[in-house]
Amino acid sequence: MFDALSERLRKTLGSLTGRGRVSEADVDAAMREVRLALLEADVNFKVVRDFITRVRERAVGANILESLTAGQQVVGIVNEELTSLLSARDRTFHLQGNPAVVMLVGLQGSGKTTSAAKLARHCVKLGRRPLLVAADPYRPAAADQLATLGAALDVPVYRAPSGTLVVAIAQAGLEAARRTARDVVIVDTAGRLTIDEALMAEIAALSSAVQPVETLLVVDAMTGQEAVAVAQAFAAVVPINGLILTKIDGDARGGAALSISAVTGLPVKFLGTGEKTDALEVFHPDRLAGRILGMGDVLTLVERAQETFDAGQASKLEEKLRKSQFTLDDFLDQLQQVQKMGGLSQIVGMLPGMGGMAKQAEDAVNRGEIRRTEAIIRAMTQRERRDTNVLNASRRRRIASGSGTSLPDVNRLVKQFGEMQKLMKQFSGGAGRRSAAAGLIGATRKGGTR
Repeated sequence: MFDALSERLRKTLGSLTGRGRVSEADVDAAMREVRLALLEADVNFKVVRDFITRVRERAVGANILESLTAGQQVVGIVNEELTSLLSARDRTFHLQGNPAVVMLVGLQGSGKTTSAAKLARHCVKLGRRPLLVAADPYRPAAADQLATLGAALDVPVYRAPSGTLVVAIAQAGLEAARRTARDVVIVDTAGRLTIDEALMAEIAALSSAVQPVETLLVVDAMTGQEAVAVAQAFAAVVPINGLILTKIDGDARGGAALSISAVTGLPVKFLGTGEKTDALEVFHPDRLAGRILGMGDVLTLVERAQETFDAGQASKLEEKLRKSQFTLDDFLDQLQQVQKMGGLSQIVGMLPGMGGMAKQAEDAVNRGEIRRTEAIIRAMTQRERRDTNVLNASRRRRIASGSGTSLPDVNRLVKQFGEMQKLMKQFSGGAGRRSAAAGLIGATRKGGTR
C-alpha cells in the first residue's frame, strides 16, 4: 500500500543524505516534496501540516544544519515524527476476564469475519482457548464463513438458530464459552453498507450486554479518508479500544492508515496484511515508519522467520551450505518458505536499505516467474535436482515440456543455480546482503521468461 509514498520519500530524503552540509533552503525544498507526497497519499491535510511544521522546527531550530551529518539527522527526525504520527494511546491487546470478551464492529465488507478468525489464531498463539461467536443474524453466509474458518483453525464457532436476536446470540455464546472452558470470546457482529441509526443502536445494546474488554473497529484501509469518518462515527456510540486496519496489502494510497490515529485518537492495534488467517500483524508504529522510509523492519522479519522455519531444518540447511551441498530441492523448499512468510517482495522490503528493490521482487512474482521456476524444478527427477551436471540436451527438453515452459527457461535456471548456491552461502554468513538479495530476485527472474 505504501510503495509509491515510500519510493518518493526515499528519493526526497536521499537528496539530503547524499551531500555534505545542508542549508535551510535544502530542508524547505525537501519538506515541500514530503508534503506533496503525503497529500498525494491521501493523508489528512491537517495532519500533514502539523507533521511538516514539527519536522522543520526540529531540523532548523537545533543547530543540526551545522553538522556534517545533517542529512542523516533530518531523516532521523522524519522517522521519529512519523513514528509519533502513527502512535496513539494504549496499543496493548487486553484479555482480562474469564472469558475475556472481544467484540469486532465495522461496516459490511470491511473484513470483520476474516479478522475475527485471524484474531482467534493470534489468541491461540498466545496460549489462549478462543471461541468465535457468529453474531450476524442478517447474513447467513457470514456464519457459514466463520464456521469454515474456525474449522480450519480448530477453533469452535457458536452460531444460533435463525431468527435469534443479536444480543441473545452473544449472551448464549458467552454461556457456551463458560461451559466449554473457553477463556476468550470473539464476537463477530453485523455490519451495514453505510452507517445508520439501527446499526449503532444494535452495537450499543450488544456492548452493554456483553461488556467487552476490547471493542475493536475493523476498518478497510483502502477506503481512504472515509475510514476516518467511519471511525469517528463508531467511537461516538461505543467505547472503541482500538482499530484493525484491513487490506493493508492493497494498492491504494494508504493515507488513512497514516492519519487515522492522529485524527481520531484511536490506536491501531493490528494490521491485516492478506486474506489468509496468518496474515495479521501486531501494529508497531516504529516498524511501519521504518518500512515506509526504506529503513527495513528486521524485527518483524525475524518474527515471521521464527514462525515459519523449523530450527532443525535451518540447521541442516546451514550445514549443506557450508559443505556446498545445496540442491534444487533445497532451493524449491526455500521458495515455498518465502511465500509462507509473505512473499519475496515483502521480505525484501523488510531488509534495511532494500526497500527500492521490493518493486523488482513484486514484478517478478506478478509475471509468474517464481511459479515457472517451481514448475521447472518439479519436472526434474530427484537425481537431476541433486546434480544438475546430468542435465543434457535431451533431459532439458523433457523438463521444458513437462513444466510447460521453454528450453531457454530451463537453461537460464540451470545456469543461474551455481550463482544461487554462492548467494545462499552469503545469506547464511550474514555478508553481502544487498548482492545476495539482488541475486535472489535476479535468479527467479532469469529462471522464467522475461
